[in-house]
Amino acid sequence: MEQQFASDNYAGICPEALAALTAANAGHAPAYGEDEWTRRVSDRLRALFETDCDVYFAFNGTAANSLALASLCQSYHSVICHELAHVDTDECGGPEFFSNGSKLLPAKGEGGKLTPAAVEEVIARRSDIHYPKPRVVTLTQATEVGTVYRPDGIAAIAELAHAHGLRVHMDGARFANAVASLGVSPADVTWRAGVDVLCFGGTKMGLPVGEAVVFFDRGLAEDFAYRCKQAGQLASKMRFLSAPWLGMLEGDAWLRHARHANAMARRLADGLATIPAAQLRFPVEANGVFAALPDAALDGLRSRGWRFYTFIGAGGARFMCAWDTTPERVDALLADLREITS
Repeated sequence: MEQQFASDNYAGICPEALAALTAANAGHAPAYGEDEWTRRVSDRLRALFETDCDVYFAFNGTAANSLALASLCQSYHSVICHELAHVDTDECGGPEFFSNGSKLLPAKGEGGKLTPAAVEEVIARRSDIHYPKPRVVTLTQATEVGTVYRPDGIAAIAELAHAHGLRVHMDGARFANAVASLGVSPADVTWRAGVDVLCFGGTKMGLPVGEAVVFFDRGLAEDFAYRCKQAGQLASKMRFLSAPWLGMLEGDAWLRHARHANAMARRLADGLATIPAAQLRFPVEANGVFAALPDAALDGLRSRGWRFYTFIGAGGARFMCAWDTTPERVDALLADLREITS
């Protein structure tokens, strides 16, 4: 299949991750995370975040988010999220299931982002015993509509959350793209800004499979390994889940690929801005482009073999760029759209 724009999950494994995966396939190694690869990657992540964090690996983002949130909640608690948050709209009730019932409380926010005022409104909504007690605020970085939280924005929400006894979780399915966009240290948009646990997405940045669950407060990770085992997320041959991370992290391949994906999204957005029938829905700050297009244009693109989503976010068409998206493929999409709408 030619490169598409439906999802960055369409892309294959990046060369650095594949090389590390192949290297890990030599000989035998201890199982269930006791291997040298998993130890090295965990240490590398601690160095990346500049702190002694606790690191676990899960097969996918839904599991990572669901188990991380479950570790922060009891069944009578609730989680404050944006109304477009993936944990609420696209995880099939996983966070509620794995927490035995913690309720998600959606809040509004411009550009896919929560604000301190929106969070405080939910916290103050009710405090009686008949209402699920707010316990966590979850932020998506980059957001479901391709925007990013700045360090000060995260810190403002985290300060409010912690003042009310809430923890802060970050869904970082596209964390690499957000860091590349902001040009900051990973620490600056996580624990230094008040984030307690991060689900660091590997799949979308070029790994074959796997997310890292990073607890900046080790006390919150108590018995997390048991949660992973019970949920079918403890890989027996863990080295094949962890080793590709080493390939991505060494030499900052993760940042290089994220910068490229972001640049391709910017190229697409700049091209769409020259097409009268297209209107950008949100600022393009990571690797996603959301555009309002006439139905006839969408049908025309589909008839020419282009794949994209229209059910994610807040309407319009979503075009995602990946680590391997080429300028030629971006230009081909734009050329077809110009021809269709002319």
